[in-house]
Parts: sequence; structure tokens; C-alpha cells
Amino acid sequence: MFKHLFLAGIAGLSLATPVLAADPPPPAQLADFIGYSYASHLAAPHRGDRIAWVEMRKGVRNVWSAAAPDFAPRKLTDGTRDDGQDLTFVTWSPDGRILAWVRGEVEHNGWATGAPANPASAPGQQQEELWASVNGAPGVKIAEGSEPLFSSKGQLVFIRDYQVYTVDPANPGKATRLFYDRGRVGGLAWSPDGSRLAFVSRRGDHSFIGIYNGADTPITWVAPATAYDDNPAWSPDGTRIAFSRRTGTFDILAASAGEKPNPFSIWVASAADGSARQAWKSPATLNGSFPSVPDGLFLMWGAGDRITFRAELDGWAHLYALPAAGGEPVLLTPGEFMVEHVTMTPDGTALLYSANAGSVAGDIDRRHVFRVAVDRPGPAALTPGSGLEWTPAPLAGGRIAYISATAQTPPRVALAGADGKGARLIDPEPAPFPSQQLVVPKPVTFTAADGTVVHGQLFRPNGGKAKKPALVFVHGGPPRQMLLGWSYMDYYTHSYAMNQYLASRGYVVLSVNYRLGIGYGRAFQHAAKAGASGNSEYQDVVAGARYLQALADVDPARLGIWGGSYGGLLTAQGLARNSDIFKAGVDLHGVHDWTLYQNLGGGTRYEQGDVAAMKKIAFESSPEAAMATWRSPVLLIHGDDDRNVPFNQTVDLARRLAAQNIPFEEMILPNEVHGFLRYDSWLRADARMVRFLDERLKP
Repeated sequence: MFKHLFLAGIAGLSLATPVLAADPPPPAQLADFIGYSYASHLAAPHRGDRIAWVEMRKGVRNVWSAAAPDFAPRKLTDGTRDDGQDLTFVTWSPDGRILAWVRGEVEHNGWATGAPANPASAPGQQQEELWASVNGAPGVKIAEGSEPLFSSKGQLVFIRDYQVYTVDPANPGKATRLFYDRGRVGGLAWSPDGSRLAFVSRRGDHSFIGIYNGADTPITWVAPATAYDDNPAWSPDGTRIAFSRRTGTFDILAASAGEKPNPFSIWVASAADGSARQAWKSPATLNGSFPSVPDGLFLMWGAGDRITFRAELDGWAHLYALPAAGGEPVLLTPGEFMVEHVTMTPDGTALLYSANAGSVAGDIDRRHVFRVAVDRPGPAALTPGSGLEWTPAPLAGGRIAYISATAQTPPRVALAGADGKGARLIDPEPAPFPSQQLVVPKPVTFTAADGTVVHGQLFRPNGGKAKKPALVFVHGGPPRQMLLGWSYMDYYTHSYAMNQYLASRGYVVLSVNYRLGIGYGRAFQHAAKAGASGNSEYQDVVAGARYLQALADVDPARLGIWGGSYGGLLTAQGLARNSDIFKAGVDLHGVHDWTLYQNLGGGTRYEQGDVAAMKKIAFESSPEAAMATWRSPVLLIHGDDDRNVPFNQTVDLARRLAAQNIPFEEMILPNEVHGFLRYDSWLRADARMVRFLDERLKP
């Protein structure tokens, strides 16, 4: 960590020499607040009555499992160190005999090296490793690769260097490549009988669906076209494949001239010869556009020859059922809410999902688990109340598992009956946590300058009516939503813990769910002239600040702002455009100049339009366009192996701040990625943030 110290009278040092300083001890109780246990990656097999998940506690990750009848938790790994090696892709064999998962992380972006992340700076190069546990035995490494998938026969395939490999987890020898494809392979889907493998071959400006039929048979290509084909799903009898088709390429400035419809279609193909017909096409409207975020289409083939998928045809992300023979889809989940975390029951008759719906005030800022049949509308709430629940996993015995949290209790695994009743927590080793010191955030709304109603969560500390410093928090994404409790994403679970910690230190904190975020309908998420095309979402941040300043217990002269990723961008916007409002800010790995992105004005010549004009708007929508009015101090925090926001975004801003003598500090974490993988990285960054804000916003 580097801190600019102004030293005088020391021979050989200039007045602004960067000096290497040891980290001081973290502020009181910070380690307790961010030392929570976090459960994720919950999975269940199709036939075995058991579950598995990943638990992370202070950066130490382990895989756990539990099985009927008592579901006593059992640890399958022996992780003891905060090594920054993530555990993901928890996957069961259909019979529940073998569990596979991935250790390590590779994120493939244009500016990234593609090498596995090494945030602990281990001397040896890290690898993305495939691990497995057979019959509940301790896990062992069986290959290098990712995205494991078992067939109904128990054959395990996975991805390495964008190619498909196979290995026997019970007798792991050398992994062998299943076949060669010149594209980037992903989206694997086994046929029900386990004899054929569908896959997506991504080839830049188009993609194909292929079917591997065995070593001695050519690949079957499914109705190849100049489109993006994706999401292959087999029919239960294995004779057909459903898939999605769309056109268009990603362009960060596509909305500069106004968002254009991006319709998609669903096709059904013969698995024998690849011939296909269109079963349905979405309308060429904005609501008919492909639902790329969050989480995509959730295309699945259910009982009764029905294809289920997610779309936003009524302006909300809902589930639909389409006859495989074609026709009009049936809306399964009507209402003003958004569907996420979708899975199908083993018999294919129902869908389980989470949604920000319910009967308790503020449920639009929560998540609950629901069930709906694949052939008719009529969702049933399985987890009502004021808690939060997500990622349902149906068990073969009829029960369901899910992740459960409250405003004060971090995410844990829960098990309930098929109707949601009789829920109980499955906790391997209850971790000490200061739940009693957490406040229950209050749902609030306020209005932006253009009349847009904005939601937020208010964290109000104890201390009565005395004037207190305040903070605006802005999430990243931007297609994210902060909740009235712990989040289902580890990055925002940490953010929630920090907002609680800041409240415990006497700050009034407002978490702003600005436009571009999810949870409030498609029009809110795809706002006009937002992001690089006009920055309209920033007025929501200002409205949140004005809301805070008007509270009786807030000192309007001691208001700060913090956020990461897109929240870092909005933090920089606040300091650059409104140093009169925001007196200090902490910007974690934010975007500062849209025009530094390599894919700016990307896409085909047909799509580009006037790139020069778009880039002009993009720069004017960036924080660096308002450097002339930036006065408030800022703390910049960034990992230099960031694969989401290029590190040059912070390099460029630091140089501009220095050139204008704007006070700033920086904390650079070598080899850390975008969402810090180490607890130690978060602890150091959080401690630095708290000290920075305390020094500037507390008397």
C-alpha cells in the first residue's frame, strides 16, 4: 500500500515521495462484520436425495455436502487458507454418487491474459482445476479445466482451452479431448440417454449449435446461420433440441442513438439431421428484446412437450411456456416483479425460481422462492415473510433446499418440504457473528430531477436526533439490485456488511438502486440516455444525496459517497460534478473514461453509425469530462489483474488528479481481480476506506 506523505527535513526525499507503509491494525470490529459465513453454489442431483454447496468464511472456501435422512453436513475439502482460489461449478452426477467442482478462476476478457487468478501472489502459476468426490470421500484433483457436466451414464465432460475433454472421476488418469472444434466451445448439454452431446461453438460474430455423436461420426450442425445460436435444450425423448437464435453484437455505445429492439426466436431441431423450424419469434419491440441480463433466457424443455423460457414481453422478466409444436407462449408468472434463479423439478412438471415478490411491505427489495407448473399460470410462494431466499434446488425425495438470509443473518443453507413448510437451517459450524449489532434497513423512495422514482435502503444508526455524517452507496453492475438484507452475490454481500459496519460507526447510509439496475422493470433497467450515452442515472445519485441531506439526523455538510465497479464510476461522477455535495469519496475499480474501452464503437459497420459522435457523447458522460469542478478528496482502490474494468481506468484518473492537484490517495492490490478473491484484500481495503472517510467526515 502506498500513501503520499509530505515529509520535510529528511535528506534525499522530495516533499511528495511515495513511501511504503505497513497497514495499521483494522478499525475495531471491522474483521467481525466482514468475517461472516457465506453459502453459495447450492446443487442437488436428479436422483440422489442430497445436496452440496460452497461455504466461504474469511476467505477460506470449502465444499460441503449433506444427505438424507438426517442431512448432517459433511466437509469434502480441507481448505484452511485465504488463498484467493475460488470454488465454483458444483455439479452432481445424476445418481448423486459423484460430486465435481472447480478450484481456481479464469475470466476471459479482451484485456486479460486469460491466466488463472493469483491474488495471493503465490510463486507458482495457479491452475483452474477440476476436483471430484466419489461416494462422499474427500475431494481430489482429477484434471485441469472448468464447467463440468455429467451424462445420465455418469460420463464427465468439461472445458479446457475452449475444447471439450473427458475424464473418469473414479479412476482419474489423463484427460482426453472428446472432439475438436475451431470455435470456442461452451453451453454443453447431454442427451437424456447420455449418448450425444450438444454444444455451442462461438465464432466471433456468430455461433452454431453442434451435436457430438461419437468418435466415428461427423459433428451434426443444427441449422447453421449468420446468427447467435445458444441455449441448447434436449427434448425428454432425445429426438429434438430447442435453442435460441438472435442477431446483433455487443456494443458499449449501442444505446447512444437510442436503444433498438433486439428480438430473438426459439427453434426446434431434429437431433438426427439438424434440420430446424422456428417455433416462435418475439415481437420486434424493446420488450421483445433478448433478456441478456441478469442470467439470460433459462431455456428448458419440460413435461407435456413444453419449452419454458424467460422473457420481458410485458416489461418484466417472467417465465413463459411454449408448445414445442409452435404457437403463442403462455405467461406463467404474471405481476410486477422479476424472476431469477430458475430450475426445473426432476419430473419436468414445475419450475422453481426466486422473485422480488410477496405480501410483505418492501418485498420488491427482497427475494423469495416460488413454484409454478410448466403448463399454466399460478405461482405458489414457498418462502413468504421478511427474510430473503434464493437458488432453490429440488431434491429427488420431494424436498427443496435453498439459501436463506435475513437483514441480520448472513446466507446459510436451508431445507424444507416441497410446500416450503418445515424449513430448517443446515449449518456445518455456526460462526460467531455480531448479528445483534446490525440494523434493519428501511425501504425508502425518492424522486430524481426528471420525475423518476428511485428505491433505496436506509441504514440508520443509533444516536437519536444528533447530526451525523452520511454516505451514499452506489452498487456496481449496473444490472444489480441491493436488497433489504444480505445479497445472493458475494460481492454485494460484502457491500451489505460494510454498509452495516459504517452504520455501526455512526454513519447514516443510503444504498441507491439507481436506474440501469434490475428489479423495477425493463424500462427502468434500460433507461434512455444512460451510461455512456448520457449518464442519466447520475441524477438518481444526486436525488439520494438530497434525500439524505434533508433528514433531521444528518449533517448535510458531511456527506460522502462510495461504491465499486459501476458504483466506482458513479462515485467519481459525484466528486467530479458535485464536490459541493460530496465532501469525500471512495472509488473501487471504477470506470472513469468510457472512451478507453477497447470495444467502444464495436460491432459491424452496419451497427456502428457515427462512431466519432458516439465517442464524444461517451466522454461527456464520463467523470473525467468534469475534472475542472472536482475538488473533494478521493481514495482510489484497484486490483491490477482486474478482468472487468481495465486497470488503465484508474491509472488515467490518478494522473489527471495529480495534474490538477486534487487530493487523492491510492491503494493498489497486485494480482487481485475485480471482485477481490481474498478476505485479506477486502479487510485491508475496508480498513483504509474507513480511516479515509473518518478523517474527512467526522469532526
